[in-house]
Amino acid sequence: MSQVDINIVIDYLKSLQDKICQALEVADGSGRFAEDNWQREAGGGGRTRVLTDGDVIEQGGVNFSYVSGDKLPPSATAHRPELAGRTWQACGVSLVIHPKNPYIPTSHANVRFFIAEKEGEAPVWWFGGGFDLTPFYPFDDDVKHWHQTAKDLAMPFGENVYNEHKKWCDEYFFLKHRNETRGVGGLFFDDLNEWGFDRSFDYIKAVGEGFIDAYVPIINKRKSTPYSEQQRQFQLYRRGRYVEFNLVFDRGTLFGLQSGGRTESILMSMPPLARWEYNYQAQADSEEAKLQSYLVPQAWLSE
Repeated sequence: MSQVDINIVIDYLKSLQDKICQALEVADGSGRFAEDNWQREAGGGGRTRVLTDGDVIEQGGVNFSYVSGDKLPPSATAHRPELAGRTWQACGVSLVIHPKNPYIPTSHANVRFFIAEKEGEAPVWWFGGGFDLTPFYPFDDDVKHWHQTAKDLAMPFGENVYNEHKKWCDEYFFLKHRNETRGVGGLFFDDLNEWGFDRSFDYIKAVGEGFIDAYVPIINKRKSTPYSEQQRQFQLYRRGRYVEFNLVFDRGTLFGLQSGGRTESILMSMPPLARWEYNYQAQADSEEAKLQSYLVPQAWLSE
């Protein structure tokens, strides 16, 4: 097995952040990411990039972070108790894009690497990540394109990788209290190390760059679609589900806050506007009602 080296992962993730930001700026047309460099007192730092009030993107963040420490937070040791007593390092790129137009889905992607070390023992390390899509007014063509891109990038790593990581995504991005998925899914994986360092690293490269291929064509296809104020209000209502998931279930948010991460960067995933409405019921057979049929795990690609 090749030597595990977090520095080459850090270098790649910084270049990935650049590449994704450039692609999204082109797709937006006018918006530009503002960069905020920060340092973490306990160890590490990052580059937070946020685009606000673009032609297409209402608010979007693309973060790179590297953090380290001597003691892991409870959210990590509960998941992996063998990590107790180890020093640790983690790095990743995480992004969330909230478009203005309700016909463009919200999108999230993340690729990350973690290593924990203890003198005299082999390091414990893994990769994780994925991407998922949260439409408000879904189109079958968009959903199929999203999943076909995911399947194509996963295929070189094994015939079952797409199906396994799609299933993991459906199960992870599930709002138990609403009994619905956050969106139409995509890929999600964690604790990836059984392929060895080089092959696992290649996979997160494929996922990180595959996000661009999956999402930008949807932006370009839908960004000029006219929409009404009613549709805008439905978008804001459904954004509330996104907030609920991130604050109640998301392990990355919990880890970031418990490990002393930078709060502004962690919570950049929140939409700039959202709303809640008591006992909302979509009108029968409306476009709003149609969304519910998409919020269940299903096979989006014909075999």
